[in-house]
Amino acid sequence: MDFDDTREEAAFRAEARSWLEANASPLEPGETNPGLGESDDPDTIRAAQAWQAKKADAGWACITWPEAYGGRGGSPIQSVIWGQEEGKFRVPPNVFGIGLGMAGPTLMAHGSDVQQQRWLPKMLRGEEIWCQLFSEPAAGSDLAGLRTRAERDGDDWVVNGQKIWTSGAHYCKWGILVARTDPNVPKHAGLSYFVVDMESTGVEARQIRQISGGANFNEVFFTDARIPDANRISEVGNGWAVAITTLMNERASIGSGGIGGGGGVKDLIALAREVRDERGPLLENAGIRERIADYYVRTKGLQFTSYRTLTALSRGQTPGPEGSIGKLVAAKMRQDMASLALELQGLAGGTLDPSLAVQDAAWQEAYLWAPGMRIAGGTDEILRNIIAERVLRLPPEPRVDKELAFRDVPTGSQG
Repeated sequence: MDFDDTREEAAFRAEARSWLEANASPLEPGETNPGLGESDDPDTIRAAQAWQAKKADAGWACITWPEAYGGRGGSPIQSVIWGQEEGKFRVPPNVFGIGLGMAGPTLMAHGSDVQQQRWLPKMLRGEEIWCQLFSEPAAGSDLAGLRTRAERDGDDWVVNGQKIWTSGAHYCKWGILVARTDPNVPKHAGLSYFVVDMESTGVEARQIRQISGGANFNEVFFTDARIPDANRISEVGNGWAVAITTLMNERASIGSGGIGGGGGVKDLIALAREVRDERGPLLENAGIRERIADYYVRTKGLQFTSYRTLTALSRGQTPGPEGSIGKLVAAKMRQDMASLALELQGLAGGTLDPSLAVQDAAWQEAYLWAPGMRIAGGTDEILRNIIAERVLRLPPEPRVDKELAFRDVPTGSQG
């Protein structure tokens, strides 16, 4: 593994840092930027759009996008370096991840020239924000089992059904939608991929109030919503292949970005040093020190595993399974760390009031957010299947419904 920048990477890092220093304020020690979902009020969204436009004007908006689409034509490692440097400055939350990281690359791979010219420029500048309409209440982790229908009516498709866990649907202009267009073929073959105007008639987004108090997730209902056939991406029935492109970009971005929320091991040590019992600071308890040490070891393991990804990117190679492995380990570890932090706080661990909780209730927020991170971008179970089948080459689980026409697949309502 390589731990240092190459000469070219160091020069790129210096250029990025110089621009950021001239256009943003550095974070204070211990300060962090708000994450996606922590603040989605209109003023914050407008600030994020203004920052995105400023980056676009200077050529920093989409490092890896080809220049033909308005990007910089840079390498993946340059994108990583930019993210590392930008993370040191006080900037608005990134509400463009689904558009720039998932929808954009999908349109480049499968969209027509007309579609690319229609959507990519405004996407890059942050003028239009995108969401992902994949998950459904009855399909669980089986995307191919979705039941939202799209039926052809002249030059339109009429869509009926429901999606859930759609981040940002209440403020997004466009959504990428997978719907069933043919129930008479096996489930993977009967899907098509669309771009839907979230402001069109028949599309209703309802925010879901989460246990953390936030409401960035939505359930989205389609009631005779009409989508022009011009908004269909690729051929009818090729939706699964297009969706796989989207999902691969999603897992790459989540796996490489790490798992945020709450503090790290240093914050956990500071908490254990601050909280006391009758014998003194809890950090002096051997059992607690052992648990924190275990998190430290796992954190370093994740760090060095991520270096393998960075090394591959730096050498122009395709990263291996590190993203899936890192996400699987990190998401559970952050949940466990937050649980220990609340345990150390005793009764104060049960309050979200920053004036009563230690470290401004950051660990309480992390504890409430952590379960969602074990679902987003692939559940723990899905990631284990990926690692088992594609890394360890173990035999796949039996899939008895794979060749059945979707209309013949048994449902929970059938006896």
